[in-house]
Amino acid sequence: MHYQLILGSTSPFRKALLQRLSIPFTTVSPDIDETVLENESPEDYVTRLSLEKARAVATQYPDSLIIGSDQCSVLKGVIRGKPGNHQNATKQLHESSGERVSFLTGLCLYDSKMDEYQLDLVPFHVDFRELDGSEIEAYLKTEQPYACAGSFKSEGLGISLFKRLQGDDPTSLIGLPLIRLSDMLRKKGILIPAAH
Repeated sequence: MHYQLILGSTSPFRKALLQRLSIPFTTVSPDIDETVLENESPEDYVTRLSLEKARAVATQYPDSLIIGSDQCSVLKGVIRGKPGNHQNATKQLHESSGERVSFLTGLCLYDSKMDEYQLDLVPFHVDFRELDGSEIEAYLKTEQPYACAGSFKSEGLGISLFKRLQGDDPTSLIGLPLIRLSDMLRKKGILIPAAH
């Protein structure tokens, strides 16, 4: 069965991750409301948005496999979004200093032809070192991670802020769990090409 593969995201980080699998795909903006619902848990929030993103794209792309993904950072049970600016990023990193922050990534592979989907949640945990103000300032000026949940890029200098990482799939920390996604794609008959 031949499917067109669609990434329902405009994130350059997710696009770069998916390119690692050497499968042709198209990116489409899902354009949904990402407001957290009242009393919604972080786990329910990211899985709901992953499915909603995939379904939103499915309306335009029948006979396609659509990847929807969403991520949030959670500190002491509270959802934290992308900082958006320097001031918020400074605050987030000060709050993260010496703490464990969980990154929850929802992942959905939606088959728009069959109207069925695979949905999962992939957690990843980061233990931050004790960070001082000058270190946070220097990091933010260098990397400017204002569009990144948690205010860092683990694939860049952000790795220097950590004491320990814990999780099954390091790509989930960047925003698209490739181990789990590869498994989902195989179940739909899409084999990941061998390296060449």
